[in-house]
Amino acid sequence: MTKSQTKQRINKLKSEINYHRHLYHVLDKQKISDSALDSLKGSLFKLEKKYPDLITKDSPTQRVSGKPLDKFKKTKHFSQMLSLNDAFDFKELQEWENRLKKVILKKFDFFCELKIDGLAVSLIYKNGIFIRGATRGDGKIGENVTQNLKTIQSLPLKLQKNINCEIRGEVYITKTNFKKFAKKYANPRNLAAGSIRQLNPKIAASRKLDFTAYDILQDLEHNKKHEYLKKLGFKTDQGKFCKNLAQVFSFYKKIKKQRKKLNYHIDGLVVSVNNYKLFKKLGIVGKAPKGSIALKFPGKEAVTRIKNIKVQIGRTGALTPVAILEPVNLGGAIIRRATLHNKDEIERLDARIGDTVILQRAGDVIPKIIKVLKNLRPKKTEKFKMPKIASAKKQSLIRKRRLYHFVSKKAFNIDGLGPKIVDQLLTNNLIYDFDDLFALKHDALIKLERFEKKSAQNLISAIKDRSEILLSRFIYALGIYQVGEESAIDLANYFGSLQNLEKADLENLEKISDIGPIMAKSIYDFFQNKKNTKTLDKLLKYVKIKNPVKIKQKLLGKTFVFTGELETLTRDQAKNKIRNLSGNVSNNISKNTDYLVVGKNPGSKHEKAKKLNIKILHEKEFIKKFS
Repeated sequence: MTKSQTKQRINKLKSEINYHRHLYHVLDKQKISDSALDSLKGSLFKLEKKYPDLITKDSPTQRVSGKPLDKFKKTKHFSQMLSLNDAFDFKELQEWENRLKKVILKKFDFFCELKIDGLAVSLIYKNGIFIRGATRGDGKIGENVTQNLKTIQSLPLKLQKNINCEIRGEVYITKTNFKKFAKKYANPRNLAAGSIRQLNPKIAASRKLDFTAYDILQDLEHNKKHEYLKKLGFKTDQGKFCKNLAQVFSFYKKIKKQRKKLNYHIDGLVVSVNNYKLFKKLGIVGKAPKGSIALKFPGKEAVTRIKNIKVQIGRTGALTPVAILEPVNLGGAIIRRATLHNKDEIERLDARIGDTVILQRAGDVIPKIIKVLKNLRPKKTEKFKMPKIASAKKQSLIRKRRLYHFVSKKAFNIDGLGPKIVDQLLTNNLIYDFDDLFALKHDALIKLERFEKKSAQNLISAIKDRSEILLSRFIYALGIYQVGEESAIDLANYFGSLQNLEKADLENLEKISDIGPIMAKSIYDFFQNKKNTKTLDKLLKYVKIKNPVKIKQKLLGKTFVFTGELETLTRDQAKNKIRNLSGNVSNNISKNTDYLVVGKNPGSKHEKAKKLNIKILHEKEFIKKFS
């Protein structure tokens, strides 16, 4: 054969091998025997050995190739790999839907898919050829595991279409293959994750991993994405389009019954808003998309005993009680400790040292104490009391953590002021609380070790540069329990100023999307605490807060509800008018509603508003009154 003929033969062999690989590993069909397929691969290998310059990245012979690596290289994801928030029952699923309805004011459908218990990865294809694969990592940066991913037979090295795309999917090991390793590994997920991170791809290949795709980063509805993934040559799970939550929960119960019959482990469903535009509009909170949620199966449970209760100090200085447990195997993992969250949770459970408790791995992952078996309680146990005043050492640590958080990147982000400098300033009694940072003097700093005239001036200047700060960053910097970066942004946008937030009651706080009763109480309690208000008063002598927008407070404290189709404005434009005047928008009519704005073809809210004597405004009246 000439080289040209050899090239044609190689291409035909690759196509034939990939065809049978797809039949067997993706579609569970077989048209030729294993030995016949091995023979085809052998023929291809010989030709490529003769003409190594004809070897391409998508060749089946390249699935196990290359020397073992010294270490994995870090790689940045083109688009952040997100995680999911969880729901554990239908009530929590409904609460999620209610939060969505605060943003989406029209009917929307759902798409459900199985949540395979494996390792999430990202795949990059260029002109249909697989060129790079990476683990999730922290969502922004993962590890390049391309060599090992190539060993997975169900992962196509060449797509059915020559396109550029990014695919997301799950690497896992089937129950059948896991049986061979069950004595060495606690669970299939650990084995899959460990295998994909082997430096030698031959070891990864020996584990016979599998791959199922669940997303392609394109502007398509979720159900259309699954159809397209199949056309490209990927294995997908049995997703289902659902018109409402009743259908979602029906599918959940069906899969729950079938769970044991599947040849791979799943820990629930992923439920998503099917419409891509609506899904995108909902956005992201923290590292999770608002438009998707993991509906988990009931967690596995085990009984163990509380050996001790210790109090830990969190990143913001908050005290968190932690139960130290007698080690217990739960869902394949040895559990030795579980958080008791806060004072309220300890009191609700009445958890004590020596108690026998039921431990649940909520969502098969996070250990949680769900019940105290009080009949097994030893005599003379005492109620646990959260320390009112910590020891001097603990107080010092709390102060350090609060200050570390205050100057951190997502808070005040003071250049050159990290934990080491904070420690030095505390040790030398130059600072005690937040406001002391802004009162630092050059003469005091140059007396410290490693500080010279220039470095002291640089720090003073860096602190001064941060004396004006966005409201959202200021709220985050305060270290309010449970308030993260995203929640701080929501609070800033909703209230518009610190003064409005300080005056907010629980009811008002809970009107904000994704702020539930626990977080609302934490925020409310923070601003009711006299010690905190004194800290704020001192801090505000040095700091100027930049509010999100300059808004008139014409509608402060007033709540609006909309019904019907607006003709002059979009619903979002109308809402923004209200928010720009410090008003609130709700989806539901109640005795707390001040105005109902009525559009074309109003719904049942119109009648309900009449019964409650709520002021009704038609669209033109609304525009005239509040423009």
